[in-house]
Amino acid sequence: MTVFIGATGNCWAQKAEGLASTPQMGWNSWNKFACDIDERLIRETADAMVRQGLKDVGFQYVNIDDCWQGQRDADGNIQPDPKRFPSGMKALADYVHGKGLKLGIYSDAGATTCGGRPGSRGHEYQDARTYARWGIDYVKYDWCDTPGLNAEAAYTTMRDAIAKAGRPMVFSICEWGMSKPWEWAGHVGHSWRTTPDIYNCFDCEYSPGFSTGLGVLRILDKQANLRKFAGPGHWNDMDMLEVGNGMSEDEDRAHLSIWAMMASPLILGNDLRSMTEATRRILTNPGVIAVSQDKLGVQALRILADGPLEIYAKPLEGDQWALMFLNRSNQAVDVRHDWKAHLLTDDLSKRSVDFKQTVYRWSDLWSKKTGDTSAKLEARLAPHSVLMLRLTSPAKP
Repeated sequence: MTVFIGATGNCWAQKAEGLASTPQMGWNSWNKFACDIDERLIRETADAMVRQGLKDVGFQYVNIDDCWQGQRDADGNIQPDPKRFPSGMKALADYVHGKGLKLGIYSDAGATTCGGRPGSRGHEYQDARTYARWGIDYVKYDWCDTPGLNAEAAYTTMRDAIAKAGRPMVFSICEWGMSKPWEWAGHVGHSWRTTPDIYNCFDCEYSPGFSTGLGVLRILDKQANLRKFAGPGHWNDMDMLEVGNGMSEDEDRAHLSIWAMMASPLILGNDLRSMTEATRRILTNPGVIAVSQDKLGVQALRILADGPLEIYAKPLEGDQWALMFLNRSNQAVDVRHDWKAHLLTDDLSKRSVDFKQTVYRWSDLWSKKTGDTSAKLEARLAPHSVLMLRLTSPAKP
């Protein structure tokens, strides 16, 4: 536990330091399975994360979302659903840890969760102690059933409870961006949701009533002006990934690329046990994962918008850059990019490149093609696809 000593001598508990120094990588049960979960699914998912090579590229958290809860016992201690999790959470955590992975769990700031199960309101310290005893490594904390609650205060209470429990746990704030958590959550959680839930489409919005679901591009557009709040240990969370859940391969590649460029946590939302080889290759692309996990921790900025074509740039360690050319439209577009016509500048990281003065080599992280910035870049982008490049200065290969 890390403790901060204030000027007056008072002590405040802090979130666990040293966690999420790069955006979290893992899996969550909600997008694919919602409430249809049990301990067998979690064990099999941990097995698949190892077998499919996901652990090897950095995915480590296996996160149980809503509906794992049973009732509280006579002393108020939360119990797992005995039918779904008969072996208990400690045994499940031990199994996941035995795979070299980590286990995450879900609760809610309200009295009940979004799925109608017991939430943590009034039981924050008790629940945090229980999670620590079970061996939990990650807590996603939702925002249903919270009328009249102040978000910052509610999340700070759970942060303090986790700190007092004595076990380092990633604290993922899932408040949907309603109270602008990027303005206050940097010292409270390791990441915070910036939007309503994701919906499994590339460019749409789904509003069935209480909830709203946003497609990939709608979520991307809501990140404007938020990049200054992100960095090592505190990330803008664009929600869980829908890769492998039914979009096209081009859309899946673009989806993962966007999340990597924007330094959002990469939390998978598909069925790892039965994914296609194409999906596995997308999710284990080492070049794209490396951009996500770059230690500089700078979120990308949009540097050019030309109709449906947008260009995003992300400064990387070692005077390197990642560039993403995004085709937002339903039609193919041609890329004709003259490097020397554009000065690449990022005021946030204080980095700039004049391609008239410096030639960078580039490698296409999806096609593996290579080239350099001495010649114009020409490519044809399919609908809803990306061209993602890593730029390396010749002086620093």
